[in-house]
Order: sequence, then C-alpha cells, then structure tokens
Amino acid sequence: MDVADLPGVPSWLPEHLQSAGIEALYPPQAEAVEAGVTRGENLVASIPTASGKTLIAQLAMLSAITDAAGASERERSDPETPPADGDGTALGGTALYIVPLRALASEKQAEFEEFEQYGLDVGVSTGNYESDGGWLADKDIVVATSEKVDSLVRNDAPWLDDLACVVSDEVHLVDDAERGPTLEVTLAKLRRINPDMQTVALSATIGNADVLAEWLDAELVDSDWRPISLKKGVHFGQALHLEDGSQSELPVRNSEKQTAAIVRDTLDDDGSTLVFVNSRRNAEAAAGRLASVTREALTPEEREQLADVAAEIRDVSDTETSDELADAVADGAAFHHAGIASGHRELVEDAFRDRLLKVVSATPTLAAGVNTPSRRVVVRDWRRYDGTAGGMQPLSVLEVHQMMGRAGRPGLDPYGEAIIPAASHDELDELFDRYVWADPEPVQSKLAAEPALRTHLLATVASGFARSRDGLLEFLERTLYATQTDESGRLARVADEVLGYLQRNDFLERDGEELSATALGHTVSRLYLDPMSAAEIIDGLRSGGGSAASGDDAGEEPAEFTTASDLADEAGGDEAKDPTAMGLYHLVARTPDMYELYLRSGDEEEYSQIAFEREAEFLGRVPSEFEDDRFEDWLAALKTASLLEDWASEVDEDEITDRYGVGPGDIRGKVESAQWLLGAAESLASELGLDAAPAIRRARTRVEHGVREELVDLAGVRGVGRKRARRLFDAGIESRADLRDAEKSVVLAALRGRAKTAENVLENAGHRDPSMDGVEPSEEVSYERSDGDGRASDGEETTDDQTSLGDF
Repeated sequence: MDVADLPGVPSWLPEHLQSAGIEALYPPQAEAVEAGVTRGENLVASIPTASGKTLIAQLAMLSAITDAAGASERERSDPETPPADGDGTALGGTALYIVPLRALASEKQAEFEEFEQYGLDVGVSTGNYESDGGWLADKDIVVATSEKVDSLVRNDAPWLDDLACVVSDEVHLVDDAERGPTLEVTLAKLRRINPDMQTVALSATIGNADVLAEWLDAELVDSDWRPISLKKGVHFGQALHLEDGSQSELPVRNSEKQTAAIVRDTLDDDGSTLVFVNSRRNAEAAAGRLASVTREALTPEEREQLADVAAEIRDVSDTETSDELADAVADGAAFHHAGIASGHRELVEDAFRDRLLKVVSATPTLAAGVNTPSRRVVVRDWRRYDGTAGGMQPLSVLEVHQMMGRAGRPGLDPYGEAIIPAASHDELDELFDRYVWADPEPVQSKLAAEPALRTHLLATVASGFARSRDGLLEFLERTLYATQTDESGRLARVADEVLGYLQRNDFLERDGEELSATALGHTVSRLYLDPMSAAEIIDGLRSGGGSAASGDDAGEEPAEFTTASDLADEAGGDEAKDPTAMGLYHLVARTPDMYELYLRSGDEEEYSQIAFEREAEFLGRVPSEFEDDRFEDWLAALKTASLLEDWASEVDEDEITDRYGVGPGDIRGKVESAQWLLGAAESLASELGLDAAPAIRRARTRVEHGVREELVDLAGVRGVGRKRARRLFDAGIESRADLRDAEKSVVLAALRGRAKTAENVLENAGHRDPSMDGVEPSEEVSYERSDGDGRASDGEETTDDQTSLGDF
C-alpha cells in the first residue's frame, strides 16, 4: 500500500512520510490499515522488532485525534468548531502512548515531536505520582509509563475522559510479575472510562497474541515479516551454524574467546555487535576485554570523536564505574546495565547508534525496547541466576528472541545475525532446539497474586471503579487474567484475603455489601504506595524508637496480615517526636516499595553491630536475630539506609559505590525512591496528625540534594548541587540570601574560576548583576583553575564538581 493512499489520516501525513523516504507501507503496516487502524478499530500487532510498529501507532493516534473528513465544512458552518491545526484539520481528543521504561518515553517523545510543525502538541510524563497531570490536558499526544498512567487514573486526571486512542507499547510485558499487573489493570480502567476509545497494543512476536486480541476486543496482525532478514544460529568450533542448515567459517584464534572472534569477524565486514550477558560484572569485564579487539579497527577520526564521548562520560560521575566505562569507550567498546547513570546510558546508546562504538556488552535491560540495533547480536549467556530456583536457569524463549531481534539496522545493514555460542556439540543441538527453532512462550497474566492485588484493589475502590465486592469482581472480569484463567474462584479468594488486609489496616470500610475507602485509604492510593508500605511507615511513625523482640516471641511466625495499629501496640504506642534521618531512611528502606541492597559475606556481622549501637534511632520493632529471614531483611534495609545516610552526609560518590558494591545508577535509584517514600511519609504524618512531618521534610531534602543539613538552602539553587554548595559554604556563603548578595569574586573563586558556571548560579539565585565580565577570583579563596580540557593548571586531572545525582 502506498502512503499516498492512506485512508482517514491528516492530509499532511502522506507528504510528511514521503519526505522521510517512506513511499509504501511494510506488509504488517498495510495489514494494520486493512484491519481498520486508521478507522478507530482496536488492534493487536504482534510483529518483530524493526518491522514498523511505531508507524502503526502513529497512524492510529493521528487518525484518532484529527478529523480530516468534513473538517473544513464544519468550520465554515459552525463558529464553535474546535481550533484546527496548521493544515486545516480539526483536532479532537487526546492520544496516549504507554511505554514500559522512562528511557523509552524520552525516545518516543523525540520521535513524535516531529509532528509539532503541523500544530500538534506532544507531552511526556513519567514521575510525580501525586499529580493529576493537569498540564497535559492541552496536549494532543501524551507519552507516559504505565505506572504514571495508573497514578493519573488514581488522581482522577480529567483529561483522561477525552482519550480518543491509547497505544500500549511492549504489551507482552503484562507477563512480567512486577510491572505486568499495573499495565493490565490500567488498560482495563482506561477502557472502562472511555468505552469508545481505540486501543492499539504493540507486541513482540508471542505465542498467544490471539488471547491478547480477545481480551482487548481487537483485530489481530500476527506477522514474522522483517524489512531485512534475520539469520539465527549457533557458533561452535570454527563455524557458524545457521537455522537453514548452512554453515560458514568463523575461526577462533589461539587463546581467543568465541565472543571476541565473532566481534572481530563482524568488524571485518564493517558491522557492530551487541553482546548480551547475565550480570553487570560480566558486562563490564566483557567490554574491557573486547576493547582490545575494537581498538585496532578505529580510524583516527573515530578515535577523536570517541575521546570526546569518553570525556563526557567522566563528567557524568566521579566514580570508578564512570572511569572504566570511559576507558572502554575511548577504545570503541562499552558496557550497559541498570547500575550506570542515565547520562552514561544515553551517551552509550547515542554513540552506538552513530556507529562510533563497535561493540556494547549489556544485560537484558537493553533488549527492552530501546532503539539500539546492530549488525550482529551475541547471546553469550543464556542462563541466569534465579534465587527462587536456587541456581542458574535458562532464559525464556521470548526474552532471547527479544535480544535476537536487535540484529540488523534497516537502511544500514544488509542483514542481521543473532548468534549463541555453544561450548560443546551437545550444547549446539540443545541451543537449536531450545531457542533457534523454538516459538516464544505464551504470555500469562500475573494479576492474581496478593502483592499485585493489594495496591490495585485499594485503588479500584478509592477511585470509584467499584463500590462493592461484586462490583470489584465484575471489574476484575475485564482483565487479561479473567480472559485466560480456567481456575474458577481463585481471583475471588485472593481478592477476599486482600480486602480483609485492607480493612484491618483502616484503608477500607465495609457497610454490608458496600465498600468504600477511608480518608487514609484515599491518601495511600493517591500517593501511589503499596498499602503494606503505608502500614509499615504508619507503624514506624506512631511507635517511635525501636525495641528488640523479647525472648518469648523470638522466632515465632509472623501473622499473615499485621496491621499498623497492632505493630504500634507492640512497640509501646509512643509517637515518634523527632526521628533521626537514619531512622527515617531505614523506615522507608524496609517497605516493599524500596529494593533493598543485597547482604554480602560479612555484612550481617557489620550491620548487626550498627543495629546494636544505634538501636534507639530505629522506628518500630527490631526483630530478634533468631528470626532469621525477618532479621536478614531488616539488616538489608539497614544497609540501604546507611547508603542513603552516607549520600546525605556528603560522602564521595566513588566511596559509596565502592563501600556498597553498587553503581552510580543504583545510587540514583535509591535516592529517587527515598525522596518519593519520604514525601509520602510526610503526607501520612500530616494526615494522621503526627509531629514527625518537619523531621521527615528535612531528611527528604537532605537526601534529595546529597548534603548535610546546613547546605540544604544553598543546594536548592539550580546549578549548585552538593559539591558546589560545600565550596560556597566554606567560602562564607551559607544561604541562598548570602549568594544573592555575595561578592562575585568570592563566588568565582569558590566555583574554581569557572565564569559561565558562576554567572548561571548567581542568576538562578536572583543576584542583581550576575555578569562575570572583568571579575577576577578572590585571592582569599583557594581554588584550582581548569585549563578547559579537564586538567588543572598544575597538570593534575580534575573533574568539575557537579557530578551529583541531581544533574542526571
């Protein structure tokens, strides 16, 4: 189908597509149009990566929010007609594009902003779970994560009533135990709010796309077509064995690893390689080894460009991880995992897309939708440690196929190859049977589990979607789980258990058959908290200082459901008047909404000693060391809290990463979670009339900026951050007011002679004359002047001070 023949789309779209070199649709795109995607029909598109899913989404959204047919006639006859876009096409309703990851939200926003030249307005929203996103009401296309959309529903965002189209990208992730239930419930709620809304679900090739289509009352496009061929195979010995039975020579030299041989062979054909491994440590180690292969293939121009990228990477973070990544990047290799900072990830992804980087070794996080294709994909590690299984377990076919789908760049590569290295002839056969020739598993709803239902049932009642048990079960019948299940009554049994928990914790009330959320329940739902997190926080704030378990109850099994008031009675019921920052960090670190740090060998003894020394600071009951699992979890939370306390005490970032065995991205994640949970704790304290709110606010602000209390005011000035704030404070500038009236020469010296930085900081503080023209640094303040290339004038390497998380 030619794009000139597209029905129901804005009149400017065909010419726009043609200007981008798109004259005709890919076969799956044409199937989608024939199935009615531009006429408002629901659609599930299960097609491979790089086969045109995004254009299918654009066709749906643009046709849904613009009414090309008859718009001009209405404008002539009705002065109340909505305003038109730049092409004379009337706009109506909003299109919502749901993504699983924040990184994908930014990527899709950039793609959709090309339509703003035609009068459309694009917005993105991924954070602030307490907001109703009112500013999004004027947007024509909104990009958001599923968690953010869920929070918008809970906060009753009025513009959701005007949705004309919702697109769910990577919808097969309903199979994910952690994030899947949120996506599933959110789609069910949006469809109930807007019965006439068009729903488009985009998926990788899966084994039961027809079930998703049945759930969403949608037409199905299920295709394995790709714009360039993908050859899957296994490398063994000195040869690459492909799925069609053919073989080609791919020799491994003496002492060379298989992966290095594949990368070298790909470079010989001017291609790039994406290597998937099973851990962060393996990703970093592989990048270091493969850099010796890529180094030899770089041109002088590429070396110069990569040196600039490496310098930017060092500027992101003062950590060993940052230095190791920069070293690898300078040689044409990189690693990518959740432990690196977002700035690191963006630089690596951009350089790989630009073909500057020749190889990236990554954990599977890079397979989850981010646009980073390559000539070859190597699935080096097809087993991963699974704690629930007690050892290494094979990856799913769907996950491996997602990785393989990254092979081949349309327009750049003549083909794509996905390779799994085999260590033996038997493994060669096993890998063909297990992955190369296998079909992906069917996706399965994970909704009918107590942790998932705990938060979604409260939100469903609090937001008015259900006002009785029967109404709740009727709503749940709209979910994928209800479409799939053959187990009669299971959902009702789990729902009843959760309802009992919510009642006992004063989040829900029951009057006969009627269900309603209490004021506290409404607050918990609005704050986007797991109700169990809220119960833990409330207990801690009510109970004050910790107390060890008595010998009488040590080792007893905890009750299945423990209420906040029960726990407060255990701890004596005293209200915490002035909790310490450590006490508050530990309180939020032990909630289900915070991922605790792992206890390494020797950690239990170290943190048990800290627990003994600082027992009075802890909020709520301290479990006995004889309660093995509970005590170990409590200590893991203490380790997490110690990281937060170090960050808020201005401990150097590199020291934190070394002390806790984490990456800069992990610190950022913990800090963001702590900010959110402490903000929620402050709201709960106010709701319950507790006196802890000021102390919580101080602890939250400190962890937000990574500073001691005396720097909170200064660090809040945009462009200052933790290290600049300390330098300014040491120079006698102790507050925003001081900065506003400060001598410019003193500020310039404190900021190491960086005139542009000093100007920006003074402007943000409201200084009457921020210009640094003619200003010389004060001689009374010591500083090191940089010569502009990252080195101080005495030859020592420096990193300018703002590598704090607030800058990412």
